[in-house]
Amino acid sequence: MWPESSDSQRPLRSGLTTGTCATACSVAAAQALLTQEQAKQVFVTLPKGQEVALDIISYEISADSVKAATTKDAGDDPDVTHGATVWVELSLTPEHGIEFVAGQGVGTVTRTGLLLDVGEPAINPVPRKMISEHLMAIAQEQEYTGGFRVMVGVKNGEQLALKTMNPRLGILGGISILGTTGIVRPFSCGAYIASIQQGLDVARANGHRYIAATTGNASETAIRERDALHEMALIEMGDFVGALLKHVRRLESQAPQLEKLTICGGFGKISKLAQQHMDLNSRASSINLEALAELARTLGASEALARQMCQANTSVEALQLAQQEGVALADAVCQQALEFCRGFVPAHMALEVLAIDRKGLFVGQALQHKAAN
Repeated sequence: MWPESSDSQRPLRSGLTTGTCATACSVAAAQALLTQEQAKQVFVTLPKGQEVALDIISYEISADSVKAATTKDAGDDPDVTHGATVWVELSLTPEHGIEFVAGQGVGTVTRTGLLLDVGEPAINPVPRKMISEHLMAIAQEQEYTGGFRVMVGVKNGEQLALKTMNPRLGILGGISILGTTGIVRPFSCGAYIASIQQGLDVARANGHRYIAATTGNASETAIRERDALHEMALIEMGDFVGALLKHVRRLESQAPQLEKLTICGGFGKISKLAQQHMDLNSRASSINLEALAELARTLGASEALARQMCQANTSVEALQLAQQEGVALADAVCQQALEFCRGFVPAHMALEVLAIDRKGLFVGQALQHKAAN
């Protein structure tokens, strides 16, 4: 088992994602194209409504395009792209719509099982949405009715990608433009762990008896919609499931109040939990495709399927292969994760583990109303 991240209380500084940087460059380039203004600083609205300002470090103007660049600040996260130059070369197109292109240093998808189709530039859905919404807003303000061609690049991105999982995943030629919230939370972040603990404290103090802990936005949305939970009862634990479980055990052992805990996350992260990893970040734990294949065998999977799963590109692809053969792999993974978590969750509490897919749909569930006597 990998060691958990430190519980250090030293506050660490959050940063901004490559997706936020690319959005800022797109805004700057669009303003330059449509208003001839070369702003030194632009504002970007993040998915949850927060507005942030980013500095634009350079412009390159040509006859039919503008290239704007910014420097990524990942805060105190040991992100390989911290300090990297992210740029966007934007050009106008006669037809309404937005075309995304991989520039130098941004990868291209070459294998299935990812969020994007083969051949697509590795610019993930949330950054695409952020860029599109900001460009459409500027177009409306300027009464521009055409479209945009958005080429996103990262200086030295090819070299940076070698320090990531991209080559193994079949994303070739550079890094991915990522982000779901627009903000980078520092890895091994004591402040983040403290926020998990504080969230649990506040929820219990305000009479909530059912708490759901999630790994991110998609899982939070899924469980909120399913159970109509109050925002206070939703704890975004991120990758720090160990911090969550330890605090639940500490609180409930002293003064029992909670009746149920649900842990909800993407299938890949829940598969790590099933393998008894308490820090779900890719720097601390890896998805074990062989273990998933062995579990599938116990559920009646054929040897051919098991071999395919071992060669899968991602855990999602392995799950899809199992689903095609009618193997309830996600339920079994959730059950394994539940059995591990039960060692931390007091017997009086019901415990549930849920897994979602990339679309935010539930694919696996395990529920135990209380620990066995």
